[in-house]
Amino acid sequence: MFVGHALFAFALAALLADRLGWSAERALTLGAVAGAFAALPDVDMAYAAVAIDFGRLTAESLTRPSTLWDATREVHRALTHSLVVSMIAGGAFGLWAVAWDRRPAVRTAGSLLAVAVLAALVGIGSSLNGTLGLVVLGTFAVGGLAIATVARLRTDLSGRALATAAVLGLCSHPWGDLVTGEPPKLFYPFDVRVLDGRVLLHGDPTVHLLGAFALELAVVWLAAVAVATVTGRSWRDAVDPRAAAGLTYGVVAVLMTPPTLEVSYHFVFSILAVGVVCGGLPVAPVPAGWRTRLPGATGPPALGSGRSAPSLRELRRRVAVPPSAPAVTFTALAGVTAALVGYATVYVATELLAAAAGGVLPA
Repeated sequence: MFVGHALFAFALAALLADRLGWSAERALTLGAVAGAFAALPDVDMAYAAVAIDFGRLTAESLTRPSTLWDATREVHRALTHSLVVSMIAGGAFGLWAVAWDRRPAVRTAGSLLAVAVLAALVGIGSSLNGTLGLVVLGTFAVGGLAIATVARLRTDLSGRALATAAVLGLCSHPWGDLVTGEPPKLFYPFDVRVLDGRVLLHGDPTVHLLGAFALELAVVWLAAVAVATVTGRSWRDAVDPRAAAGLTYGVVAVLMTPPTLEVSYHFVFSILAVGVVCGGLPVAPVPAGWRTRLPGATGPPALGSGRSAPSLRELRRRVAVPPSAPAVTFTALAGVTAALVGYATVYVATELLAAAAGGVLPA
């Protein structure tokens, strides 16, 4: 979920830059900066360091995800997820970056103005939310200035480009949270509530989770396809047919406790493991007609081709050929997608059978 925010902004910025005729390197750099800013709003999770009562922590409570989430429930997706805050803070971060392009006097004035705007935001948050607002928006402001500074020093992007990346990244963040929990307060500090609860994709909590996971997976696909598009590569050619093996994950639907948004780790980690397996090293086939044996084995050396068995060195060269990064990435993504389709198909079919049987499946 956290990675999805960054990848979505990365893809949008990189594809936009590519569309405008930028070089692949600069387009990907712009995407990376936008992705960094898109991840920034989740810095509000740092409030857990203040909210958690460390004196009451136990070994058992540390294993419960709710220990962290409950500590940040009051603040997460609030102050830093506001479009109002994003526009103002994004403009300040952009001004900080733009000021670097100017002469010293203008640079100083621009930097001071950017800091003043951010300080005002922190002050408003502190006045409305006390220590919570001070810690969250203060961390948010410092983090954004750090990203802008590093991007200005380590890239050749102009201040205007960085300003655009900052606003795009920050404003793209809240939309990814609409189906996974409490909706963000889009217009904080104004008391305007757009949504009363999360956007429900389906009444069945497991189907809703599968839909939310599909959205996150689609964002990862978008980012990967964006890299392939910008660099002029074909992502379709990078997918290995072995990714279809992910469909077998569907059997897990009748063995595993149905996941929900509240308890989903067993599903997420296991389905991602399928992607890791599908994207693993391929084995290069031995030429047709060869039957090889390792040195020291008994029996005839080779049959079928009339040629002798390959040496151990040649065999090692033919086996476990290192795949390219695009091949691993897209095959793994295809494997996870196949696994999701397999799981969803079996789960829905099982639920339909249960409904047809009056809610009780045959033994």
